[in-house]
Amino acid sequence: MEHPPSSDQLHMAADTIRQHCTRTPQVGVILGSGMSSLADAMEDGRTIPYTQIPLFPVSTVTGHTGALTVGSLAGHYVVVLQGRAHYYEGYSMYQITFPVRVLRLLGVHTLIVTNAAGALNPTFAPGDLMVLSDHINLVGMAGAHPLRGPNLDELGPRFPDMSQVYDPTLRTLARRVAQHRGLPIHEGVYICVAGPSFETPAEVRFLRLIGGDAVGMSTAPEVTVARHAGMRVLGISGISNIALDQPTTERRTTHEEVLEVAKVIVPRLTELIKGILNELPPQ
Repeated sequence: MEHPPSSDQLHMAADTIRQHCTRTPQVGVILGSGMSSLADAMEDGRTIPYTQIPLFPVSTVTGHTGALTVGSLAGHYVVVLQGRAHYYEGYSMYQITFPVRVLRLLGVHTLIVTNAAGALNPTFAPGDLMVLSDHINLVGMAGAHPLRGPNLDELGPRFPDMSQVYDPTLRTLARRVAQHRGLPIHEGVYICVAGPSFETPAEVRFLRLIGGDAVGMSTAPEVTVARHAGMRVLGISGISNIALDQPTTERRTTHEEVLEVAKVIVPRLTELIKGILNELPPQ
């Protein structure tokens, strides 16, 4: 997909998913690396492989199931994306953000985006959760922006405001739920890089210097498109590893490490999201 999707393409995908819905979903959840099992907590879930949804990108990365599930979770009718496609897989920005636009056409007004991220903040530990207060989209700032090209006026304005990307009410709610349930929680700035290589020590020091608390290879493009379409957004990072800021032969950062720590993160993330939905009034 070298150009922004057309309205017809978006509606075709939305109509395919709508056939599996028993009512209009109001909340969407995007699950990051190793987090797909959160969908197991849903009631009356109906699952559709991405391959059966027109133009949906299919992830090639281990830890991303590649299926969409609709069903009830904590009193809300929710659509959950079990895994995502990434820019580094060779997809265009239009392709990796296509599912978010489809969710908006389905009726989703609140989007919870999760990811696995490396800690830049030295006070973070693997297994911790971080609520995103803001992000720095280095990939988009360098030119690979998901809103580049003709604007989709049906979804949002040509120049969307990004001064308050992550909804402050949802962030406050997330912190309160986490603290009440004893979940290790932080709040900070997420930096989006292209990947797929992990950062060099010099890059880690640079990212920390410009204000980053965690770094990953997703989220910012999806969130940008969601805000363009007027959706409320909550971002949550699962801290999967400590980004190395000095050359070392003693430790290496691997995707296997990320997936292993996800086994700790997923129960915490599931409890947090269910707690947030329990307190989020239906609309």
